[in-house]
Amino acid sequence: MSISSNPATSEVADRKFGRLGIKQLYTALEQELNQARENKTFKSEIPLDDKQAGIVSVNGKTQVMLASNNYLGLANHPRVVSAAQFGLDMYGFGLASVRFLCGTQKIHLELEDRIASFLGMEAAILHSSCFAANEALFAAILSSDLGFSDYRDIIYSDQLNHASIIDGIRLSRMVAKGTELKAYPHNDLAQLQQSLKQDCETVYRIKMIATDGVFSMEGEFAPLSELVDIAAKNDALLVVDDSHATGVLGKKGRGTPEHCGVHGRVDVITGTLGKALGGAAGGFIAGKKPLIEFLRQKSRPYTFSNTLPPAVVCGTLEAIKMIEEDNSLVEKLQHNTNYFRKEIKNLGFKIIEGIHPIVPVMLGEAAIAMDMSDRLLKEGVYVRGLWYPVVPKGEARLRVQISADHELRDLDFALSCFGKVGKQLGVLSK
Repeated sequence: MSISSNPATSEVADRKFGRLGIKQLYTALEQELNQARENKTFKSEIPLDDKQAGIVSVNGKTQVMLASNNYLGLANHPRVVSAAQFGLDMYGFGLASVRFLCGTQKIHLELEDRIASFLGMEAAILHSSCFAANEALFAAILSSDLGFSDYRDIIYSDQLNHASIIDGIRLSRMVAKGTELKAYPHNDLAQLQQSLKQDCETVYRIKMIATDGVFSMEGEFAPLSELVDIAAKNDALLVVDDSHATGVLGKKGRGTPEHCGVHGRVDVITGTLGKALGGAAGGFIAGKKPLIEFLRQKSRPYTFSNTLPPAVVCGTLEAIKMIEEDNSLVEKLQHNTNYFRKEIKNLGFKIIEGIHPIVPVMLGEAAIAMDMSDRLLKEGVYVRGLWYPVVPKGEARLRVQISADHELRDLDFALSCFGKVGKQLGVLSK
């Protein structure tokens, strides 16, 4: 009798060699889920009754929304919605095609030009998301021989970079075996420069420095002024994911480069249309024309993914137009952010200091973050907890996100609820 024909013997062999049958697979999955529920780390989804906004409805109860990337309140702005409706009526629901076949309309080219102009770059290329854009960028460039039969590349990456940068680099290293990675401590430019100095004698075909513009879990921004100089000095390509800063930072909302005084001087910017720029979907890469045209030829996520729907394209065009015409929403967002940051500290909460509308309220343990999130929802404040592995162990937090769609009375109500629940859970420092 063969081992596989005896169920009992087969089960022993499965354990020995690490195999899972279908039944055992589902049992193991359920055990993992139950463990997450017991540890209060199970992520549940709370559906909204209506539109995304500064004030939303959940199960018929009004909530102050403090968990959205809708920084400028454009997700349901009448002008953006009207533009999206025009796109739907004029250009249809979708293209049913990838870009290079029959999936390009004039509005797609117009949006790429507008993004490039807004960011002070030569050209831009659209993707289905910024996650796809980051995967596309690293893999396309680093896996192409570019006329070199034998080569080595290296990427210097901030340790707190977004998962899309991490996965993009991982993918590039899978397809380009000669690619090395050195992760430097978060915003530690001295260590970055030390690594670059140590590698100065090694001949690399391409050197890249990759960083978030704003780090999504901390609300901190990268020191791009210094990074631009470091990259230039070391002949390295500087890549910045500015998803949480485009439309948010800078006097005119042009992102971390504008805030840091290097607008138009970053080599490559990736970003999203799904946050401040209307909040729908889509991403982009912006840079020099030869790079963007090369990506049109070699980017697999671009080549093999359907084009963005016309409604999203037209809505985003209107969102950019609004920001360019009038920076009052950017100013209101920044005023709301300063107000909330000041008052949440006055209540006795510990936050990560900064200027960004991402305000991490530090609580330490995942169970506390989950309990506080649940209690705040009952009080009328929608905010979500984050814990390991999204953030380091022992650094669980509520990630508050402020919007220009909030009025001060909304923020005052939320602050009063924070104070009430904070006292209940004993997490206030005073």
